Amino acid sequence: MASIRTRKGSDMLFVDFRYMNKRCRETTNLIDTPANRKKLEKVIEKMEAEITLGIFSYAKYFPKSDKCDEMMALSDRKDCLQSDVLSFKEFALLWFSEKEIEWRDTYKRKIKEIIDMYLLPKFGTKPIHIIKKTDVLAFRSSLAKVTYGKANKHLSAARINSIMVPLGMILKEASKRYHFENPYYDIKSLKEPKTDIQPFTLEEVWTFINGVRKDYRNYYLVRFLTGMRTSEIDGLTWENIDFNRREIVIKQALVKGKIVPPKTQESYRAIQMSPWVYEALKGQQAITYKRSDYVFCSHTGEPLDYNNVNKRVWHPTLKVLGLKKRNAYQTRHTAATLWLAAGESPEWIASQMGHSTTKMLFNTYSRYVPNMTRQDGSAFEALVNRSQMAQSSTDKETSQ
Repeated sequence: MASIRTRKGSDMLFVDFRYMNKRCRETTNLIDTPANRKKLEKVIEKMEAEITLGIFSYAKYFPKSDKCDEMMALSDRKDCLQSDVLSFKEFALLWFSEKEIEWRDTYKRKIKEIIDMYLLPKFGTKPIHIIKKTDVLAFRSSLAKVTYGKANKHLSAARINSIMVPLGMILKEASKRYHFENPYYDIKSLKEPKTDIQPFTLEEVWTFINGVRKDYRNYYLVRFLTGMRTSEIDGLTWENIDFNRREIVIKQALVKGKIVPPKTQESYRAIQMSPWVYEALKGQQAITYKRSDYVFCSHTGEPLDYNNVNKRVWHPTLKVLGLKKRNAYQTRHTAATLWLAAGESPEWIASQMGHSTTKMLFNTYSRYVPNMTRQDGSAFEALVNRSQMAQSSTDKETSQ
């Protein structure tokens, strides 16, 4: 039976009761008066009824209590035992152990980080079958309020979506195994802004190549004219350079200091060397071939650290040359837009970039083609004009 008391030296009322076989004492904001005691007695009656029925929520009555998380965890554990269903934490870890064999190391680390940093603190002890759609939506809304870094930036829509993906997969699998309605069903991803494309013009490319440090000239020339990802060029080894066939074979990448498989199945590819890329790699061969397995490496023969290169080479070069500030990934976007502007086959460009279809190519880059060719539909106009001229010529011959 719960009781109402006051502590020595205080006139604030507190409730002394038992929950989950533990003694709980929670202070209220009510001063000890007959009226407040009557008011608190009614609250206690409701609490005890809810405890008896198994629907009591500690957080509802004492949201600021130090015991709140502990008592909620005990309640969740009891529900799990009674329903013979795992808690979110137990199922999430089981799911991860079953799925990790399908993923490469970098993706495993990413998913594990999301589970540990975001999902378990929110859903950890909760029986997985009682998680509702409102809980999922509330969690997503809370992510929009998370800040990071010295500038207190908010998580982007893309980052929030990436956090929600494993949550959706976990709940979907659990709903199948325990036969409950999937609370993630019909929840759409947040709309993400289009990829920030800031390609270099051909003139800017040569300005950069001719202005960058000589020991990085070959590196950036290859980046600009092949469209390789940072992880691909930094993980490029001499065994994957075929000078006879004039091909760069992509079958590995350097991610967080480790050699891993390429990003996707389509990323396994052979990139054709243009004459400029061929000459750059031949020049690089004379520099690093005998002292490192990596085509582009540090003075010790170790692979490049892209953060260090960005800080010491990329951004300072842009600044000195008066070029617009942008990230180094724009070298990949530049290659795609230059190829398109030159009239190369979209299918060929997609294969060089490591895309499975041309859809991404057109969605991402096609709007830059008119700007770079300065044609804006003139090719179609020329086609129609030629057709009209041919038709006119035919009509003249017929009339004669």
